[in-house]
Amino acid sequence: MSKLVDVSVELPNEAAIGMEVLEKLRYVSTATLATALFKRGLRNQMIQEAQPLAPLGKNMVGLAYTLRYIPAREDLNPISVFQDATHPQRKAVESCPPGAVLVIDSRGNARAASAGSILIRRLMVRGCAGVVTDGGFRDSAEIAALDIPAFHRRPSAPTNLTLHQAVDINVPIGCGDAPVFPGDVVVGDADGVIVIPADIAEEIAEEATAMTVYEDFVVAMVAKGHSIIGLYPLNDPKMKALFESWRKENNR
Repeated sequence: MSKLVDVSVELPNEAAIGMEVLEKLRYVSTATLATALFKRGLRNQMIQEAQPLAPLGKNMVGLAYTLRYIPAREDLNPISVFQDATHPQRKAVESCPPGAVLVIDSRGNARAASAGSILIRRLMVRGCAGVVTDGGFRDSAEIAALDIPAFHRRPSAPTNLTLHQAVDINVPIGCGDAPVFPGDVVVGDADGVIVIPADIAEEIAEEATAMTVYEDFVVAMVAKGHSIIGLYPLNDPKMKALFESWRKENNR
């Protein structure tokens, strides 16, 4: 049977980053965050092809707790492995901290499910902030109805055991071509999921919040018929002055 490996990377708690930082990230888009990260040379932080199963009321935000699959070796991965209480998939569901996001490396392969509705419901009941896989979920309609953000590539009925073998918990992984380290900040919205390195989460949240204020101003001006020239990017002195006036008027 599969045995749980020792966890070698500790997950920072939310207080280490700051609840106010996480709260700011609930109100900025992954597109804005991607731009802020790109300015710092980070080009591959978006988890590719991970889409929400249901519309989100607000952003999914939490610290990453990871699960890693490898290609299944048939003699080590029969259905009986689930009888082992230390099976990494089961252990991940029971140990993912409340407020964290379980991020699953399914090798970008959705031919077999990363998990199903029972496990995702358990994460929800335990207070986890969300779940993300670069593979698929079975019982996708049931998961979509749950009160927990869930992101995957596409629905997939076969059990994970037919293709994947769970081997590691809370170690650095690749998910949808994005590097994910335990404790990174995971943000999800209608466009997908992005991963912010923990050590720059505060500065990214600050910059993205300021960028959102500016983008809201741009949207308001474009809606009124303004050209984007000199406005987006903001390099016209008159538009800069108008932006400052708009901020004061709107308490932004």
